[in-house]
Amino acid sequence: MKIIGISGSPKAGGNNDKLIEKMLGIAKERGFETDTVLISESQIAPCTACGVCGKGEKCPVGDDMQPAYDKLLQADGIIVSSPVYFGTMTAQLKALCDRSVLLRRQGFKLSNKVGAAMAIGGSRNGGQEKTIQSIHEWMHIHGMIVVGDGGHFGGILRKPAEEDEEGMRTAEDTINKLCDVLQMIE
Repeated sequence: MKIIGISGSPKAGGNNDKLIEKMLGIAKERGFETDTVLISESQIAPCTACGVCGKGEKCPVGDDMQPAYDKLLQADGIIVSSPVYFGTMTAQLKALCDRSVLLRRQGFKLSNKVGAAMAIGGSRNGGQEKTIQSIHEWMHIHGMIVVGDGGHFGGILRKPAEEDEEGMRTAEDTINKLCDVLQMIE
């Protein structure tokens, strides 16, 4: 089974890229195949609502979204992390979410994949829950099976994430819950 980690940060090598790498390391230890979509290495333009994908055609925007589509389709599980930007996910991650409408319009291709979310804020209560809620809404719209950390919404961290022991536990609980659910439905 395969888990895709999406880092929604435009900052290469930052907290979210490192967090996704660490969480996918846990998934690998548990026997899962992994891959990443790093917004920091991608150019994904916003959706223009042209409607072409609703007609079963390929998205006409020429950017890095096609490799992201391919990875999303290959995934059994998807874990997404975003920094909190003005109370929610980054614009770059939102562009990926919006553009994924193609997968919904062409047969709900993300339906029944297992999804989980994490967010990193500047303080303990810096908007992480709202950011996670926004990611969960994207997952629900696709018909995904959404899991949290076993007791709450998902991984809630404050930066620098590597130094946030409490937050890191919630992130580890989140990836482990995602792995547990995938193993239950295998």
